[in-house]
Amino acid sequence: MKILLLNWIDPANPLAGGAEVHLRNIFGRMVQNGHSVTLVSSGWQGCQTRDNIDGIEIHRLGTRHTLSLLLPRYYNEVLRNQGFDIVVEDLNKVPFFSPLWSKQPVALLVHHLFGLSAYRAANFAVATLSCLLEIPIPMIFRHIPTIAVSHSTSEDLVRRGMSQNQITIIPNGVDCENFTPISFSDKFTEPTMLYLGRLKAYKRIDIVLRSIAKLKEKDVSCQLLVAGNGDYQDQLEKLSISLGIKSRVEFLGFVSESRKLELLRKSWLNIFTSTKEGWGITNMEAAACGTPTIASDSPGLRDSVIHGSTGFLIDHGNADALASRIIELIDDVDLRIDMGKKCRAYAEQFSWDRSAIRIENTLYQRVVGSKYNS
Repeated sequence: MKILLLNWIDPANPLAGGAEVHLRNIFGRMVQNGHSVTLVSSGWQGCQTRDNIDGIEIHRLGTRHTLSLLLPRYYNEVLRNQGFDIVVEDLNKVPFFSPLWSKQPVALLVHHLFGLSAYRAANFAVATLSCLLEIPIPMIFRHIPTIAVSHSTSEDLVRRGMSQNQITIIPNGVDCENFTPISFSDKFTEPTMLYLGRLKAYKRIDIVLRSIAKLKEKDVSCQLLVAGNGDYQDQLEKLSISLGIKSRVEFLGFVSESRKLELLRKSWLNIFTSTKEGWGITNMEAAACGTPTIASDSPGLRDSVIHGSTGFLIDHGNADALASRIIELIDDVDLRIDMGKKCRAYAEQFSWDRSAIRIENTLYQRVVGSKYNS
């Protein structure tokens, strides 16, 4: 197949996150399997307008704020007659509405929709626009084959009016050859919690900081490592000072892949209290490293953590519940060891190779079906 892929940002973008990890692992493998993939995404200051990552040809166009306006014209003038078999719209922000202007058949790949959580991710005007642009998705993508990365995302799409019959759930994978456990005795000597991801308001890292403050009140010794960067870092640093836990929290900024692996292996617990996610790749990478996760019982995260087995799910926003679960796992070494083993066994059920093959088959059926129907 010759695939045209649309995504807001590409894996080399400084703002790349879980959706771009998915993109690279899935479509990079499809290139290895002999398919051709061209990605159109936004650019950033100083970037090259053309690039190639893992065999994926990248066209960078405009910025995150202008890409959707420029894309239809760029498609018609540059891409329309290049012989693409299918257009894959990778939806993890606001939609491009490709069925309205694409000459080729379209498939939709959905990580998650923001809904009201957009108001924690952006200012009022941008959040309102995002919410409004999500409203016509069920109508414009009606009858379009859709891949959802989790049951939570599928349920969200159905609630909004899409048909369950058009949705295929294909979960993310995890690299269990790279993400592996270490000896329990080689973990950090002090109880250490890890948050790994972008520092955005909707990720609700403030809940984690408040739970650390409650642990301090109970004289529970622990350390929190915050790995990642984002526009919410200043507020989080100020909050850690106001809560009196500055000495217990270390902001590491952006970390390399090797440092990320070290943190996932050596930390006692992974913490993820986001309002909404598509899946929770970090939870699965932690699981592959034998590290349990305590996460909010929120969409996406509840798909990547088995409560009581690979970690705990808590009521979203409940810092007291988070603190209690942290204490439980710090105090109960046997429970932590048992959960670590179950984490690894669970992670081994997921594979990027299997996910890529399933997505490849779904797209191929879409291409063949469209040619047959025409």
